[in-house]
Amino acid sequence: MKKVIVLLLCLICVAVSTQTASAQLSKKEKKEWKKKAKEFAKNPANLKQLTEDKATADEQVSSLNTKVTQMQSSISDKDAKIAELENELQQMRGQLTATKAELAQLKESPVVNPMDFSKGVVFKVQVGAFKNKDLAKYFDNNPNFGGEARDGEPQKITIGIFRDYWEADTFKKYMRDMGVKDAWIVPYRDGQRVEIKDVLEGVINDKAASTK
Repeated sequence: MKKVIVLLLCLICVAVSTQTASAQLSKKEKKEWKKKAKEFAKNPANLKQLTEDKATADEQVSSLNTKVTQMQSSISDKDAKIAELENELQQMRGQLTATKAELAQLKESPVVNPMDFSKGVVFKVQVGAFKNKDLAKYFDNNPNFGGEARDGEPQKITIGIFRDYWEADTFKKYMRDMGVKDAWIVPYRDGQRVEIKDVLEGVINDKAASTK
């Protein structure tokens, strides 16, 4: 009895499927499918196996679709990470370009360390020149106290060291007020003593800039 019921159900399924697809099948295709339906009616085990195979295939397709979805999600995450890394790389390239430009500018116009008085123009206040007094041993490690001497000439003693001429001039006036009447300003460029006229233009420009 059970076999009869199963067979009837199979025939009904085949009939329904045949009716649904009949509008889309040609006469030749209808004939072929009717023949297959009769074969399944004679051997329901084949229909059962076909149904089970289809269910297995459907499960495999579903599993593959799940894996495809996971792979697509993983690819999206990787694409986002790649975009983030490319953005960081672009920023680093921009920083590198800016650093190179800054370095090139520094090479063209090196910054003078305000505490490195061996470079650039500085002003000292000479307080005297002495023949019989050698104070050279006090010059080392004392940037604000120095001197120079040439063969046969008195040793010239300077006090103070300034980047700004007008600060040196103020200090010179203090020294004169204290009784050092011979105090006067002497300029140096890159550690070498020069004439005031050689740096006068820079002094005038600094004065004009400070009054604006």
